Amino acid sequence: MLGGILALLSAASFGLNDVSIRRGVLTGTPFQAMAISVPVGVLVFLIGALIAGTAAMMFTFSPAAYLFLSLGGIVHFVWGRYWNYSAIRALGTNLAGPVQQTTLIVSLGGAVLFLDEVLTPLRLVGIGLILLGSLAILKTRNARAAAPPPKAKTTNGFEPKYLQGYVFAALSVLGFGSSSIFVRAALQGTSPGAGLPGGVVSYVAASLIIAVLLLGRRRRDQVLAVDARSLRWFAFSGVLVCLSHVFRFMALAIAPVTVVAPLLQTLIIFRVIFGWFLNRDHEDYSFWTLAGIAISVLGAFTLSISADFVAANVPMPDILLEIIGWHWP
Repeated sequence: MLGGILALLSAASFGLNDVSIRRGVLTGTPFQAMAISVPVGVLVFLIGALIAGTAAMMFTFSPAAYLFLSLGGIVHFVWGRYWNYSAIRALGTNLAGPVQQTTLIVSLGGAVLFLDEVLTPLRLVGIGLILLGSLAILKTRNARAAAPPPKAKTTNGFEPKYLQGYVFAALSVLGFGSSSIFVRAALQGTSPGAGLPGGVVSYVAASLIIAVLLLGRRRRDQVLAVDARSLRWFAFSGVLVCLSHVFRFMALAIAPVTVVAPLLQTLIIFRVIFGWFLNRDHEDYSFWTLAGIAISVLGAFTLSISADFVAANVPMPDILLEIIGWHWP
């Protein structure tokens, strides 16, 4: 129960973070956003660990845990975050969201292969719904293509870059999906408090990669050229995403990936809600986009439902009970 609550708090923070990033990349770049937000994470996680009294745990992790936490930080905070910000810049949060729901497939596949977790028929249905939601947003693109030239753009002038956005979103999925496996492998069997020092290790590893990238003059000049408005949104996002990961690391310390990963996907609901208030003129709120979001959310909830819970509370024939009770491996 606590793991699920922490995952939902993480999802809400992630949703507001993505909306904030959307505002920032209207005038800034994805690399500026990453270079500013990642180092902020070290400070926020470290302060959190000191306040919680768990900072000393940073020196008690096993070598394997250090390795997995570092890998999780690099693939999520550097690789995944850069491509996520690029997808948001190209598509907006609403159009990018259903595509990025496929992160679940990477997370669950890795959990089954490497963490001895299982797939059930309900989880397979959930995966199918998430994929269907991703396909639904293609209807938005087809509708735009079929529209007369004067109406090809949204009323506010926002024109998504579909090909770029889909490629960027797919690349971010690889990072976000695999990072949960690394973090769970590092923190499995520990307490929720281990999430804070674990996050420090991950953020430090990611910050070191950022530091290496900033050795290049072109990258360094790009970050120094950030304007004041984007800087404010990126800094705000840096704090928000840290809170998101505090909840995420704590959830993964006490709950399996097959529970945490689906609940994290409810962030798409919070993206729509927060985006309506902050980015209404820079998002797509067409019917098929919202339909794809709704289908993806239904898939995420289906993935999070326990087969035992359904069998105990939903009347059904014995044959269905047998099917629901199946698991792999």
